[in-house]
Amino acid sequence: MKKIVTIVLVVMGLVMAGNSTKAQGKIGYISLQELIPSMPESKKADTALNDYQAALGQNFEDMKKEYYEQDSLLNSKDTTKYTKAQLELKRKNMGEMLVKLQGWQQQAQQLYQQKYQDLIAPIQKKAVETVQAVAKEAGYTYVLSKEALLVSPPAEDLLPLVKKKLNLK
Repeated sequence: MKKIVTIVLVVMGLVMAGNSTKAQGKIGYISLQELIPSMPESKKADTALNDYQAALGQNFEDMKKEYYEQDSLLNSKDTTKYTKAQLELKRKNMGEMLVKLQGWQQQAQQLYQQKYQDLIAPIQKKAVETVQAVAKEAGYTYVLSKEALLVSPPAEDLLPLVKKKLNLK
């Protein structure tokens, strides 16, 4: 009786091991950091970001120019035409402008990051959806990010297949 139970357990173990081997499926990897820059939408986004960054820089230069003009006006001899209250308001305005200038770099960085996210999000979405479609068509069970792996099991690079699907060279 013990021999029959042992044989049944061994057979069940072999069947389960065979099923787990079949369940593993194909593994692939891709580098989105290589794919996204090769997409034409990415080049358009880069151009738009460069234009936006130039606009932010020009805005800063305009703010600096206005500040220096106000500063030189307040430090000139023409201040006698202003009342004490007007000078006080102008100095207060200058202080506010200085604070705005000092915080502009951080604000510009936040604006730039938001613009970047707005432009890159649809491109990333398209890339991920294409990777998913290629993985499904080619029968891949797992697709891993190449950048996140230090050690991985043998796998295939899906980048050429995805580029083909997107008609990229």
